[in-house]
Amino acid sequence: MMDVASARATGAVPGIPRDDDGPVFREPWEAHAFAMALALHERGLFTWNEWAAALAEEIKRAQAAGDPDTGETYYQHWLATLETLVAAKGVTTSDVLHRYRDAWDHAADRTPHGAPIELTPGDFG
Repeated sequence: MMDVASARATGAVPGIPRDDDGPVFREPWEAHAFAMALALHERGLFTWNEWAAALAEEIKRAQAAGDPDTGETYYQHWLATLETLVAAKGVTTSDVLHRYRDAWDHAADRTPHGAPIELTPGDFG
């Protein structure tokens, strides 16, 4: 059963992949990105109207760059929108986001398949 925050998000933001029980995710990271957006909305970082407008702009930009818009990249746009808004709102900077993304990639590359990925100071080198 869908919680209240998820229900509000699926009602306010068009295009969220869903079924009768609520949002659906193809990969765990998609659910995490969704949850982060819910948490930041609940903390007042942005309104759902602001989110929907930023997401629509991100999708439009991606389509102009060749995204076939088959639905498989929806949460990639969701994550890009999340990154854009937290930087625009001064929560962090794009540079810090890129630094952590690069560190995460480094940590994932050195982690055996199936093992949890853990960031270490060496991943930021």
